[in-house]
Amino acid sequence: MAASGTLVVYRAVFTALGLSMVGTLVYTCITDGSPFRAELLTPWMVTTLVDFYVNVIAISTWVVYKEVNWISSVFWVVLLFCFGSATTCAYIVTKLFEITPSGPSQDPLDHLLLRQDSLPERKCSFVTVGRTIFSILGILMAALVTYTVVTDGLPFRKDLLTPWMAATLFDFYIDVFAISVSHLQISVIVRSN
Repeated sequence: MAASGTLVVYRAVFTALGLSMVGTLVYTCITDGSPFRAELLTPWMVTTLVDFYVNVIAISTWVVYKEVNWISSVFWVVLLFCFGSATTCAYIVTKLFEITPSGPSQDPLDHLLLRQDSLPERKCSFVTVGRTIFSILGILMAALVTYTVVTDGLPFRKDLLTPWMAATLFDFYIDVFAISVSHLQISVIVRSN
């Protein structure tokens, strides 16, 4: 019974976050115009966008791992790169509706996060490749933030907080929340095995 309640809560949370992001994008487009303007590309906006897309790569990796069909993997990854966290939330909600609370696991997130077919022979290579890629991305991100601080100063300035920067940060933190929920759940799964 607890698993059914958990499913409802996660569905509601990710639906609300996705709709909030869509609302934020629509509102920002109406009030501030197109995001594709040169004056918006400050050094900190570029750094924030790179950071956002590093998160999109992480989520895309999970989607490719989770999907058994390459066509659906490509479909979701393209949407992730185009629409960010709104797609992340839509994907999670879609997967949550595929879960039945009466499965063998007590926690529905086991089904959400893990691929349901067997991958034991490929698990090690996925982990090794993932560690390598994300270590490199982490080092590159740290270097980019350091470079931006040195060349443009700290990001805590009023002139940097444009409507599109605020929308991008909101988008970014929705994905950070999704990754955090996934990380916490995977930690619980690993500890229980």
